[in-house]
Amino acid sequence: MATLPGVVYEIDRRSDVPSYQQLAAMLREDIEAGRIAPDAQLPSLTRLVQETGLDVKTVRKAISVLTDEGLAYVVPGRGTFAGPR
Repeated sequence: MATLPGVVYEIDRRSDVPSYQQLAAMLREDIEAGRIAPDAQLPSLTRLVQETGLDVKTVRKAISVLTDEGLAYVVPGRGTFAGPR
């Protein structure tokens, strides 16, 4: 995986910002800053669920936000990838 090793996405459960939006914002920042290269695989749903403690539906919603924005795309059976620049 081409993402930064050791990067952990932490959700602030006391925030007024919904969890899926927090996660989408963190991933968006990594994509836009180039820490996740174009066409590089994003962390897996399993990893994000384990790291954040979020429900898989919540993680999928965050990924959906990124795909709707054109910042990521999903390859069925392979994972989610950063969109090309």
